[in-house]
Amino acid sequence: MNILITGIGGPTPRSIAKTIRSYNRDFKIIGADSQPKALGFFMDGLTDKTHILPKASEEAYWPAIEELISKEAIDLAFVQPESEVIQWARYYEENGNYPVPVLIPPLSLVESLVDKSIMSDLYKGTVYIPKTLKITQENPRFKSIEQEVGYPCWIRATTGSGGLGSLKIEDVDSLKSWLFINPDIKEFTISEFLPGRHLANQMLYIDGEYVKGALLECVEYVMASIVPSKVTGNTSYGRFLNEDDVLTFCHESVEYICQKLNVKPHGVLSFDLKEDSFGQPKITEINIRHMAYTGIMANVGFDLVSDTIHLLSQGSEGIPRDPYYHFSNQYAFLRDVDIEPIIIDDKLLNARTTI
Repeated sequence: MNILITGIGGPTPRSIAKTIRSYNRDFKIIGADSQPKALGFFMDGLTDKTHILPKASEEAYWPAIEELISKEAIDLAFVQPESEVIQWARYYEENGNYPVPVLIPPLSLVESLVDKSIMSDLYKGTVYIPKTLKITQENPRFKSIEQEVGYPCWIRATTGSGGLGSLKIEDVDSLKSWLFINPDIKEFTISEFLPGRHLANQMLYIDGEYVKGALLECVEYVMASIVPSKVTGNTSYGRFLNEDDVLTFCHESVEYICQKLNVKPHGVLSFDLKEDSFGQPKITEINIRHMAYTGIMANVGFDLVSDTIHLLSQGSEGIPRDPYYHFSNQYAFLRDVDIEPIIIDDKLLNARTTI
């Protein structure tokens, strides 16, 4: 089987490739990226072949994709960068099929979740999100922030993942300074500050059916000391959780937004959540693809990578239905920049003492 993985320079596509390698060395992996210096191009054994693609926004993108699919006899694809997911969703909307089998949500859901301001508008007035509003460099809406959200509040870039443009804002002067030093970010979302746990999950939907989901907590972050928010896009220490109520909350939020959009949920949806002062989860982001933890989760039994391959090559029959996946142990993980993630027993980690 020949599998295309796009965005191979990123941590999630690399994690997908490593996971595939771990259980089937016979699969041929073709990595593609628009960046010639993409890290995945230079990692021994990660891929069998690599291709440089035009950016998804360029006219040459689809001719290059079609040539690559034909040349490498691609059987299925993992499309990971958001810009490419959008383009593939549009392709399906216009043509009624994909160039090769791929697991991507419906276009309206993709576009609504990629833009956090659209997502906030759809969830406005519900229990699913914190109090939120959108601001721009040209219209910072200082009075609205004070009246509708209050201080302290959280600011982040409207599009993009991780900690882009993120900071806890204590007052209007701090906000003005943050806008001044981030002139390249044109649009932000402002939301109430949430002091509780940072949770994340992955959930698999197939043609409207919630098939499986699992949860983890992001506790500490890689290189947190070098960013003002102390939160980066990569977790250095996290632990796996068995908390059905959080997964129920996320599933109900998916049903809510899909009813508003009149679409069936489909694909891998990855949530980022923060708890408020009462311990209630609030959605801060919903990604429309596998997240960076997908390989780590596969290592402890929750393997959406192999489920995706099974679905795209054989159909949904045979994929275990497990909406509330429970990890068999109190697993945790440690990650850093230049080493593979390490799975550990969280009880043993917390039992360690200093001399």
